[in-house]
Amino acid sequence: MALPLVSSQIAEQIDVITVARRPITLPRFLALWHLVSLDAPTVAVVWTLAIAWAAAVRLDTWIPLLVACGTWTVYVGDRLLDARRAIRSGILASLRERHYFHWRHRRKFLAIAICTTTIAGILVHRLMPLATREHDSVIAGAALAYFSGVHSRARFPAWLRRITSKEILVGALFAAGCAAPAFSHLRWTFSSASTAWPIFVCVAFFALLAWLNCAAIECWESGIEGPQIQAVAAKICLTGFAITLAFFFTHRRASALLCSGALSALLLLLLDRSRRWLAPLAVRVFADAVLLVPAILIAPGSHPG
Repeated sequence: MALPLVSSQIAEQIDVITVARRPITLPRFLALWHLVSLDAPTVAVVWTLAIAWAAAVRLDTWIPLLVACGTWTVYVGDRLLDARRAIRSGILASLRERHYFHWRHRRKFLAIAICTTTIAGILVHRLMPLATREHDSVIAGAALAYFSGVHSRARFPAWLRRITSKEILVGALFAAGCAAPAFSHLRWTFSSASTAWPIFVCVAFFALLAWLNCAAIECWESGIEGPQIQAVAAKICLTGFAITLAFFFTHRRASALLCSGALSALLLLLLDRSRRWLAPLAVRVFADAVLLVPAILIAPGSHPG
């Protein structure tokens, strides 16, 4: 199928979707927040600052900008490549509103992505210490390997696909990327390890939360029915609240961070129960919006425990 013909079909589908969804009372700014790929960078910045708050680390002002630029660029590239692959194969069933929107405005997205990549490169080169670059290069390399395995012809080895999934890898990489700035600022000694391990627990929990988010979205957009998401969300939520209580008297900041993550899991559970009354685009927007609960910890006027 020729690209111009498929592109015109995509434009027609976008118009149909827009007309069909017009009665849905979803604020336009929330829809755009998702369609222009600002949802993932927002969550990444909030989680980065919240993890740093829990670790009692003060981050430089350029770090959230670097996290936002890097995350946005990766997500835009992922959505454009997904759209391009579906168009070349002539199979559009896997595409959603975000893919149509990105493909329709692909020239603008690519131009902005070049700018964000340039900004990120300048920040890394000019402001990031060499030791931090070496540590973060491991995460960057893992992210590049994931990106290549998903979008290149050379897929992940069969043994790796059997023991893991795309959602697990995304959850682990996302949480690790958010935790990297805080960990790079910690002074690692034998005595500090006893106080830093609760932060590792928090990061592991937030990796589970990110995986739950990705798995839920995959199930919802694939039309999979059943109580699986609710059951898993309930277990993650209860686990988070249990660890919150265990940390409450000894590690107040980690306890607060875990509590906010448990609340996000609870909101995902409630979203799964009520999604039949929401438009697909609204469900997708709220799936990321509920991950912003940790913003309470970094809001002006909040105080550490």
